[in-house]
Amino acid sequence: MQTIYDRIEYLIKQKGITKKLFYEQLHISSGNFGDWRRGKSTPGTQHLIRIAEFFHVSLDWLILGKAAADGVREEGEAYMSAHMRQLSCHSEELLPKEQEFIKEYIAFTRYRKQKQAEENS
Repeated sequence: MQTIYDRIEYLIKQKGITKKLFYEQLHISSGNFGDWRRGKSTPGTQHLIRIAEFFHVSLDWLILGKAAADGVREEGEAYMSAHMRQLSCHSEELLPKEQEFIKEYIAFTRYRKQKQAEENS
């Protein structure tokens, strides 16, 4: 699976739902979905977060096709703290759009941790 769209299509098939049901449940327009298929565009950050949450996959896998680094737990506070310090130390090296993506990813990770805690209680 080479593209984000290929991975999304794979997940849709694995879940046993139709593409139409997928984009209706995630409030994705059929036009956007078609553009992703044709390679005209890729999903934005908010779409990627919702898709990853819907299928219970990591953003690393969805975006890059790679598993998260061994030994790294996205939900761990140590992980969050270390990466926030790195972001602060290197923020001048990142474009504002890149900084915002990282902040959104961290917010998503916190949200996912909260939802998992709610499901386990």
